[in-house]
This record gives sequence, structure tokens and C-alpha cells, in this order.
Amino acid sequence: MPFSSHTTLSTALIGTVYFASRDDPSPVKLNLSGGSYRSEEGKPLVLQAVRRAEQQLANDMSRDKDYLPLDGLAEFNKLSAKLILGDESSAVKENRVVTIQCLSGTGSLRVGAEFLAKHNQERVILVSNPTWGNHPNIFSLAGMSVEYYRYYDPKTRGLDFKGMLEDLGAAPSGAIVVLQACAHNPTGVDPTLKQWEQIRQVVRSKSLLPFFDNAYQGFASGDLESDAQAVRMFVNDGGECLIAQSFAKNMGLYGERIGALTIVCTSEDVARKVKSQLLLVVRPMYLSPPIHGASIVTTILKNSDMYNDWTVELKGMANRILRMRKQLNEALQARGTPGDWSHIIRQIGMFSFTGLNEKQVRFIAKEYHIYMNYDGRVSIAGLSSKTVSQLADAIHAAVTRMA
Repeated sequence: MPFSSHTTLSTALIGTVYFASRDDPSPVKLNLSGGSYRSEEGKPLVLQAVRRAEQQLANDMSRDKDYLPLDGLAEFNKLSAKLILGDESSAVKENRVVTIQCLSGTGSLRVGAEFLAKHNQERVILVSNPTWGNHPNIFSLAGMSVEYYRYYDPKTRGLDFKGMLEDLGAAPSGAIVVLQACAHNPTGVDPTLKQWEQIRQVVRSKSLLPFFDNAYQGFASGDLESDAQAVRMFVNDGGECLIAQSFAKNMGLYGERIGALTIVCTSEDVARKVKSQLLLVVRPMYLSPPIHGASIVTTILKNSDMYNDWTVELKGMANRILRMRKQLNEALQARGTPGDWSHIIRQIGMFSFTGLNEKQVRFIAKEYHIYMNYDGRVSIAGLSSKTVSQLADAIHAAVTRMA
């Protein structure tokens, strides 16, 4: 069956990179295409806070494995909303917030997409150009019309802020706009707080509905409060918004598929109606969310000692990523690699949009056994002090030989 869209093709190409890396017999192969944090030893990291929470759960003989309600674990929902909205959120105090447990960030986006397709009058949804490869698929499959707003400037390897505001200002009234709360995937380029305020003004003046993808809270700056500022800016103005939340990255719970969808409404009455409609979306989709991941998150968030330990570990992961950025930039400078590579340290989060083209990426895979997305996105979180030089050598060769 032929591919029906560019987004489908993009997703297929990402899969191609994964299989190419998996099947490469080279002992020095390095897969930097994925979205998972790796330790300095190149291994998946299980946080000590998670280990403690799991042990506590295992020792509790009163626990069972019965189904959760459609909206998930109630305490998890309450604590998840508090984490992103803040302790003193007026929206929470006024009972204008609906939160349901979902299957990580992707599932939260999918439930939100189905809800919006049924109940939002405008079918247009805008995503950044570029965006996470799964965004267009999620919203298209829900029957929405996906359009793009300018975001990344390849000349500066930074934010095309003027283009972004122009495109949002030209969007149809009532359209939905997907905004990444922090650590933008794939570019690693985030607006400043001053720019976020200007974005908020345009979004509200055009009556656009913001849908935040909050996959990396605490994973960008290392500070949970700082990484929530953009979302809270919108929530605090009293308007509506949706937030898809994931604990895959910031708690390392990738395989537990644990996340939440929060919808901030204009009144308590609207919130009640929204919740009833969300449950109608969930019931035929997966009926009941998994209990284990939700229990882990809840145990950590409600225990002050575990919570504090988690924030220390989270800060440690974010700081290690920053060190990898610095080391890679310095390694490229030391090699005299042509071009300005300072964008590597200006960008934030798991990924860097290197500026390498597809030809160079394929060269690096063939000659150096290093795999990254064909758009040049590389996972900084997958690097270690031992592999930085390997990547720097590969980039230097690609830039000088495959310009």
C-alpha cells in the first residue's frame, strides 16, 4: 500500500533508522535516534526513587490488581494536576480542572484529539514546523486537519519568532494550536518567557485553543517549577487549555506508559460536562488504564522524602545532558569543524537539531555506525563522555567530506 502522506513517510523513515541500528553488527554502533535517556554507561536508567516506590508497593500486601475506573487512579490525577499547575492554582481551587490518567503522553494526546474532534467546532489544528513526528499522525487519525506554523529558523538554528506569531495570527478563530511546554522536540529550541507572553496574547486574541504537550517537565532546566511556567501563564489568564502530561522522561517510566490529560475549563459546570465526555472517549478506546505506573508516580509525589530524592535525580539527568552538549561543542571546536556549532549549547532538552542534512546523516551511519534521525536530530541524552569524541569525529568527517 503506498504511503498516503509525508507524515506517514517520516514515521516510516524513523522506523528504518531503528531497524538499521538494531541490525548493525558493529561493536561500536551508537543509536542516537531514540527518545530515551541513557546513563554514562549507555544503559537505561532506573531512578532510585522509583526503586524505593516499587519496593514500598511490593511490601504492601493490601494492594490488589483490580481494574481502575475509566479516569484512572484518583490520587494520581490530583497530584499530576498539582505538579503542572502548581500548589496555588486558582483553576484547581475553583474546580475548573479535569484530569484523567492516560497511556503516557501519546495516549493523552490521542484522547484529547478524539475529544476535540467531537466537540470543538473548528477542525484545524496547528503544530510547529518541525514537530514531533507522531503529532500529525495522532491528530489526523482523529479526523482533524493538521496545519503548520513556522517555528524553527535553519539559518540561525533558533526560533523563527516573527514567523510563528504571523502564522498564529493568521489561523482561523477557534483553531487548536499545539504548543510544546519546554524542551521542544525535535529542535531543542524554546521561546523565552517574554516571547511566551507574546504568544499567549496572540493565541487568546485569536480565540485559539492551546493544547500543551508537556513531555519534559523538569527535564529541560532540571527544575519542575521553571519548566511549568509557560503552561501556568496560560492557565492563570482564566482561559481554556489542554495539557498532555508524561512521566516517561522525568521519572524514567518509559515502559509503564503513564501520563495524564488535563483540561482547564472556564467553570466548574463546564468541567463536569467535559469529564463525562472524556470518559465516553476512553471507554471504547482502552476502558481502564494500567495501575502500576500510576501507583509509582503517586507514591513518589505524595512522599516528601521520595519527592525530594526524585528532584535531585532529575536535576542530575538534566545537568548531565547539559555537560554532553558542552563537551560535544568543545570537541567540534577542537577539530576545527567548519561552521558555528554554538546552537548545540543554546538548545535545551534531550535533543539537538544539528543542522546535518540527510546525506550527511546517512554517511555517518554507513561510515561511523552512528544512527540519528534523517532530519539531523540527535539525542544528546543518549551520549556519554566516552562517545562524544566518536560523534564529533563523525560530524567533522560528514561536514568536511559531504558538504
